[in-house]
Amino acid sequence: MNHGNVVHVIGTGTIGEPLIGLLCDAKDDLGIDEVTFYKHSPTLEDRPKIKGMINRGANLCVSTDKVKEFQELGLEPMYEAEEAIKRSSVIIDCTPKGTGMMNKEKYYNKYKTKIKGFIAQGSEFGFGKMYALGINDEAITKKDQFIHVVSCNTHNMAVLINTLAIEKKKSHLKEGRFLCIRRANDISQVKSFVPSPEVGSHKDEKMGTHHAVDVYHLYKTLGINLNVFSSAMKLNTQYMHCIWYDLKLDTKITKDAAIKKFMENPRVAVTYKKSANLVFSFGRDHGHYGRILDQTVVVIPTIHVINENEIIGFCFTPQDGNALLSSIAATERFLYPDSYEEKLKCLGAFLMQEV
Repeated sequence: MNHGNVVHVIGTGTIGEPLIGLLCDAKDDLGIDEVTFYKHSPTLEDRPKIKGMINRGANLCVSTDKVKEFQELGLEPMYEAEEAIKRSSVIIDCTPKGTGMMNKEKYYNKYKTKIKGFIAQGSEFGFGKMYALGINDEAITKKDQFIHVVSCNTHNMAVLINTLAIEKKKSHLKEGRFLCIRRANDISQVKSFVPSPEVGSHKDEKMGTHHAVDVYHLYKTLGINLNVFSSAMKLNTQYMHCIWYDLKLDTKITKDAAIKKFMENPRVAVTYKKSANLVFSFGRDHGHYGRILDQTVVVIPTIHVINENEIIGFCFTPQDGNALLSSIAATERFLYPDSYEEKLKCLGAFLMQEV
């Protein structure tokens, strides 16, 4: 039975909610017939959010034993959870860390002959082939049914390397050092805020924190071996992550050339603002769902070149925004393997050149 192109999003958190909104708003251009989403817990607090998504045209799916509770909140589920999975063309899993892997074992493997593709977000290492739009598109083949969209900071580090150090599929990066200065939590979250700057430990012997490990594995899909190392710390802010980067190249580069490269990359936004709150506020005013969908926001006044081959600077990470475009790109690849690039052009309007 053909239900048309149905995209099913599991989870309605910081990535799930804006993703559902973007899929609904662009669904005609993207060639999607129906957007469905799974909500796990019926809570009064979440009611306005769920109503908002239903008003945009998405259909609510819940587990059988919770139908009555959702109805008591005045929310009418359209499908039962497993039925929603069965009738999907593509599934995007936006659940918290570890749940995506569990869902893969429990449900996805069972329906993989019927469903075109599965996408997981963020920290689901091992879910499938790692992916970031514009970074490793050529590494994704029609055989890759499970796609792991990398985290927001991994997108940011990957696009810095891609812009400054990759030329004609060859890497000129001698070494890359990154300090991920993370926001404590998102403004939509109340848990795990920190009272003061908190530094992270270097759990990986060669690469420090998982950020460098992830970017290393992302580029590995292209057969590129990177020499990268990252550190991380959390600040008591809710606005944006910030990354300090130091990229040493095996070729010469000038400051002007570095700035030009950033300005010419459509997935890079540049800014002359130095405060995260001002960049965040611009995204809230001008972005889709208040999100900046570029992969990084490079702070132009901080770009510095030493020894004619080492670029140092700061940039802000558009949290969950940059992963949204990669998720939609992966979705379109599954639905329209031969014409997805054409379909994705409608999203260009959401990319900012300057913040």
